[in-house]
Amino acid sequence: MAFKIDSQTINDLKLIGARKGKDIFSLYNKTKTRGGAQVLKDMFLYPRSKKEEINARVNIIKYFKDKGFDFPFDNSAFDAIEFYLSNNDERTKLNLHDDTLKRKINSLVGADATYKQLYNGILGTLNFLLDLNSFVNTIASDANEYLRSHLQHIKSILDHPQLQFLKDVKSAKKLSYAETVTYDHIFRFTIREEIQRLLRLAFDFDAFIALAQVAENHNFTFAEVHEGDDNIFEMKGVYHPLVPNAVGNHVRIDEQSNMVFLTGANMAGKSTFMKTFSVAIYLAHMGFPIPAKSMLFSIQNGMFTTINLADNLSMGFSHFYAEVKRLKRVAESVNVNERLVIVFDELFRGTNVKDAYEATVAVMNAFATKHQCTFIISTHIIGAGEELKKLKGNIKFLYLPTIMKGNTPQYTYKIEEGITSDRHGMVIIENENILEILRK
Repeated sequence: MAFKIDSQTINDLKLIGARKGKDIFSLYNKTKTRGGAQVLKDMFLYPRSKKEEINARVNIIKYFKDKGFDFPFDNSAFDAIEFYLSNNDERTKLNLHDDTLKRKINSLVGADATYKQLYNGILGTLNFLLDLNSFVNTIASDANEYLRSHLQHIKSILDHPQLQFLKDVKSAKKLSYAETVTYDHIFRFTIREEIQRLLRLAFDFDAFIALAQVAENHNFTFAEVHEGDDNIFEMKGVYHPLVPNAVGNHVRIDEQSNMVFLTGANMAGKSTFMKTFSVAIYLAHMGFPIPAKSMLFSIQNGMFTTINLADNLSMGFSHFYAEVKRLKRVAESVNVNERLVIVFDELFRGTNVKDAYEATVAVMNAFATKHQCTFIISTHIIGAGEELKKLKGNIKFLYLPTIMKGNTPQYTYKIEEGITSDRHGMVIIENENILEILRK
């Protein structure tokens, strides 16, 4: 079963599709080949919700991280190989009878472009097979159980009768015309599909090795799947991987405190914390290395965030109505699914304070009855927290503090328990001399 997510959540968290270098995918995409990047993208778009699948991926990445492998192929040759193998037109098949004086002269003066293109593809394919054979022998002796199926598949293809010559070839820098013809018949017209499967498996290695190197270079760790039936998240030192000098936070959420009421001043870090928590959950469900000291999590069925919700002017929606429509969709999902993570940044910011207060209390009170789901909801309506304390016992109250140094606010970005009492809005307005400007 796939982990459910929607476009609003992808955009909120900048998971993929933002400007290059400004999304989470770009941080992890250190692949060497276009095929490897596509494999990584497919992983990224389809997080898993099965323990076995998540653990299998974690263990493969861990293996390559522990071994310190680099991508063992000439990545510049892959485009030539793929183009070469895509041409299976019989009319282009090389033939020994074509080894004429005219062809030799054309080859010498560089006039035979078609032959040169085929030659480069054949030589690239041969070197790829030799490198792959060497790589498999390097890792086969101590591969973990999760890699064995990949390795067995590769070895079964390399053991094909038409590839037995690989055992006698040590390297390939230059091929005679006769060798070129022989290899062309094998590669393009005898075992073409098998070689294409080997390419796809090599792209898998590219993606796994890239992830291993990201884990090593950034000192990321791997989340551990909670084995119990209870629903739990425990993150230590978790931080946002795209925020410079990000501050790590500890947070624990379980079934006895499955809802977080989050407060704090503007710029205190509420949105960043919610994005950090959500990104960590998403990465954990892909089996990817995460920016944290440690993480224990129960597998979820999906996640919905509402952090940067825009008006929908094309449909005539105000911001408030867009909020209500989004809330309705989430409510419908929570009603029919367990183990969903729901993150809302400032409920009902598009309406008046009285309605926002009453609606925040009513909706959070209703959400709190869904003990098998997890909620983080931020708000500036501090009074709603006091009311919710009287209504529900499974709400965790967290805030991000502001420390005043004279008239200058400073932010710790460290989560603390409780409800904020910070009221420094007027101080900031006065610091910017707004009233003085207007008086002039």
